[in-house]
Amino acid sequence: MAIQPDLSFAPRVAELSHQPVQRCYYCLRCSAGCPAAPFMEYTPAQILRLVQLGQKETLLRSSAIWLCIGCETCGTRCPNEIHAGAVIDALRQMAVAEGVPVGERTVFQLHRAFLDSIRTWGRLHELTMLMQYKLTSRDLFSDLDMGLDMFRKGKIHPWPKRIKGMAQVKGLFEVTGERQTG
Repeated sequence: MAIQPDLSFAPRVAELSHQPVQRCYYCLRCSAGCPAAPFMEYTPAQILRLVQLGQKETLLRSSAIWLCIGCETCGTRCPNEIHAGAVIDALRQMAVAEGVPVGERTVFQLHRAFLDSIRTWGRLHELTMLMQYKLTSRDLFSDLDMGLDMFRKGKIHPWPKRIKGMAQVKGLFEVTGERQTG
């Protein structure tokens, strides 16, 4: 049984991402250059095509939208100047806003830990971010040896420093509607 297309989906994604998704003619250049494509169930080109076809449920439930690393290779290769990464970001926002279960839970947990570090300190503090990620993912020991080695070499600083412009950072989170995790 085929999933019914959502005809309002492509215009909503185009508006949210600020990308001309209807311009894609499936040349596959975005996917050919994407370093994450071999690990995705849908490549960037397929994601754009599914957006055009109104396959909202398929995309919001896929793990592919959580595997994009944001390298911008897709956008630099596109002859129509479509940044598939921005489209994927919009799809992630839609999935979270609609309460769709995250396709790649650990990727989402790392994303949350990163944003929480920025929200708390105004900048990334690797140690607190990694501690939050390790606790929420329950993957406590997989790369402990590398972490200890980085700590010994001074690459991970134990004490965070808060920036002076925290009011501006707070304002950015308010504008975007990004919520603190609980």
